Amino acid sequence: MRASISSLSVIAAGVSAIQIPLLSSEKQAPVEVSGDYHGEKPLVNSSALQDLISGDRLFARAKKLYEIAKLGEEEYNHPTRVIGSAGHEGTISYIYKTILELGHYYDISNQSFPAVSGNIFESRLVLGNEVPKSAAPFGLTPATKNKQPVHGTLILVDNEGCELGDFPDSVKDNIAFVKRGTCPFGTKSEHAGQKGAAAVVVYDPSSKDGIGGTLGTPSPNHVATFGVGWDDAESVLNKLKKKEYVDAIAYIDAEVKQIATTNIIAQTNFGDPDNCVMLGAHSDSVAEGPGINDDGSGSISLLEVASQLTKFNVSNCVRFAWWAGEEEGLLGSDYYVASLPKEENKKIRLFMDYDMMASPNFAYQIYNATNKANPNGSEELRDLYIDWYKEQGLNFTFIPFDGRSDYDGFIRHGIPGGGIATGAEGVKTKKEAEQFGGKAGDWYDPCYHQLCDDLSNVNVTAWVVNTKLIAHSVATYARSLENFPERTESFAVANYADDVSYHGSKLFV
Repeated sequence: MRASISSLSVIAAGVSAIQIPLLSSEKQAPVEVSGDYHGEKPLVNSSALQDLISGDRLFARAKKLYEIAKLGEEEYNHPTRVIGSAGHEGTISYIYKTILELGHYYDISNQSFPAVSGNIFESRLVLGNEVPKSAAPFGLTPATKNKQPVHGTLILVDNEGCELGDFPDSVKDNIAFVKRGTCPFGTKSEHAGQKGAAAVVVYDPSSKDGIGGTLGTPSPNHVATFGVGWDDAESVLNKLKKKEYVDAIAYIDAEVKQIATTNIIAQTNFGDPDNCVMLGAHSDSVAEGPGINDDGSGSISLLEVASQLTKFNVSNCVRFAWWAGEEEGLLGSDYYVASLPKEENKKIRLFMDYDMMASPNFAYQIYNATNKANPNGSEELRDLYIDWYKEQGLNFTFIPFDGRSDYDGFIRHGIPGGGIATGAEGVKTKKEAEQFGGKAGDWYDPCYHQLCDDLSNVNVTAWVVNTKLIAHSVATYARSLENFPERTESFAVANYADDVSYHGSKLFV
């Protein structure tokens, strides 16, 4: 289904406001070809493409992106590029305009889709006489009734709340206390709602710091849901097991609404369209901040590589994607892959994910994707990153391939994938400080998902290194896929899904 034409304003540093027509699921209007005819350009070469990457150019784009994030101030009182905000609309327009100005080298399309947006404005949880320090509302949680505090008895739920029968009838109008386990948090919340609970508290015996979770796809049966860590849960659980009475108060002021947002796709008009090299970054930030590192850095790296690639010819088509709604649960990339007809799916030889390229306390991280647990070719991509870091004399480390970014939907649909990152809220070890510099014991990105993820929150050295690696990955596969495995249909999604507990930045199980 095609949506009607809409326009988005672009307002950025040094750029006057213009109107860019966005045609949902449509190709760009014809534009004049600028520069040399593509046949006169040299075939893409990795070293030559890498040499065109400049830290000054990357940071200049970051300045524009921060100015665009300020468009969100009127609604959010601070810069943000969260989906549905003026800051995100400006980001989409900036990306579209930048690609459009490259002439006929790329075919631009945009894919509008319905997305769920959740905002939590205020929350509080009291268990007995204590206010749990680790208590945090889950993403996409509904508000408590009438957005007012609800009071009730804390009711211990049998097993892990994965079956409706685990919730006793006494949970009605009270607050359920349930263990994190093998089923999605959304399932627990839905079962609690079906039994009439006023709220849910999920505790995690394996984490003292709480749960950064999400309820996922909204359900009319979801109720206000918190997560707490073991330090706050242990004493409460002991009381409940002894049949002692524990009262509780839960309060969440939140909204969950459906909006429309947009993926931007740019594909070379040259190169074999049946063998496409694809890479992506997400265009949105969280509501809490401007997202200059997460994932402004990845979005800008792709823009810069796409711009410099126009100086070359390619043997295989290259497809760049800027996803919307990643922070809400990989919405844009999931929608894109699920919408692909089978024959179009097969044309994508591999997908490369570039999320957070410039963390200030960085490590050079490679997703540890293997062919045993992922579609054939994922391991070859991983090894390309390994070889490049070794050739540059740089250290690297592996991180789990656990569903935390936009590669997830591609893997689930049989497309090999992988990527690199520089770290989010994980804590840098002493060994990693010796390998990469920086401070052991601190987060890789101390401003992860916060207001301070601004222009001061990027390490330009790491950003240039990783953008050169992105350029290398593009150039390598755009030039030749001769030694890369052919697509197969032997991958079993269950093998991957069994090891995945994230869907985006938040736990969902």
